[in-house]
Amino acid sequence: MHFTKMEGLGNDYLYHFGEIDNPAEVSIKLSERHFGIGSDGIILIDKSDKADFKMRIFNADGSEAKMCGNGIRCVGKYVYDKGYTDKTDLEIETLSGIKYLKLNVSDAKVKSVRVNMGKAEVSERAALSVNGEEISTVPVSTGNPHTVTFVENAAEVPLEKIGPALEKHPFFPDGVNAEFAQVIDKNTIRMRVWERGSGITMACGTGSCATVAAAVSLGYCKKNEEVSVILDGGTLVITILDDGTVIMQGPATTVCECEVEL
Repeated sequence: MHFTKMEGLGNDYLYHFGEIDNPAEVSIKLSERHFGIGSDGIILIDKSDKADFKMRIFNADGSEAKMCGNGIRCVGKYVYDKGYTDKTDLEIETLSGIKYLKLNVSDAKVKSVRVNMGKAEVSERAALSVNGEEISTVPVSTGNPHTVTFVENAAEVPLEKIGPALEKHPFFPDGVNAEFAQVIDKNTIRMRVWERGSGITMACGTGSCATVAAAVSLGYCKKNEEVSVILDGGTLVITILDDGTVIMQGPATTVCECEVEL
């Protein structure tokens, strides 16, 4: 079976066009970085009767995610670079609705993608007890469940300890992606992430959208202004429009092609 390994700011997935049997089991097997190919999960692409294409995302632990911001940019690059479409404006069906992509093409290859992610839903701050300490965190839905905690220094956050505790906290019965954000100025945020089902990752697109939405709601950033979210794997540019719509811009890169025996 053929997979294409792609990454968006180090958030790497294995991409395949068409359905496969037991995708959760395949994701667990292939995502393992010593005995598999190594990835944050697999993404399946197929034709859609509602949009140009559809995508399904399976995390490294086999759980299915509704949406992946870095992944959807790579889906745009995949279908264009491989000749499945010649359109540069695409509609992609996801479990959190249809998303709208604009592809930036240079030398017949997609270099970056602008995505209309829809509206973010920001909830009131919640005070939670995590590992014996109380933290103040902002739940946000961007298709996936997130919670954003603002900190003084993102680099010093012990992600490997606090991340899994937040992901499994009773306040989030379905689990949650946990972002830790340091506001540098009104147009710059440093963020690190623990992703539900994958653990520490280099970047999270929906998490970056959630982070800026939370920052705008608290007055740290402004609507209609580009905010650079600096992640371990690079930088995404996020804009929150007047009506709450989130626009994400960032790169998409092909790493290699893989033939796998399952």
